[in-house]
Amino acid sequence: MHKLKNEAALFKEAFLAGVKYAEGRGVVVFEPKDSASEKLLYIYRLLIHDKVIVPLPEDQVAEKTMRHKLAIWYSKQLPADHPLLK
Repeated sequence: MHKLKNEAALFKEAFLAGVKYAEGRGVVVFEPKDSASEKLLYIYRLLIHDKVIVPLPEDQVAEKTMRHKLAIWYSKQLPADHPLLK
């Protein structure tokens, strides 16, 4: 797994975008008591279901790899000159 530049910041933005995506689709309403791990798994599975991202092999699905996958997904949506990509 190749680490991205600014991966932590990219993941934070990707997580917020994923929550907005899921709630915008009307398939979920996240509660304040929902853990970040639960939200991450739900967003990851939803993006796979919608064929937005390619799934990881099931034995590689872990929080670290899902975070990386979401960061990659979000980075591909940003313009090339975005500060997080530099």
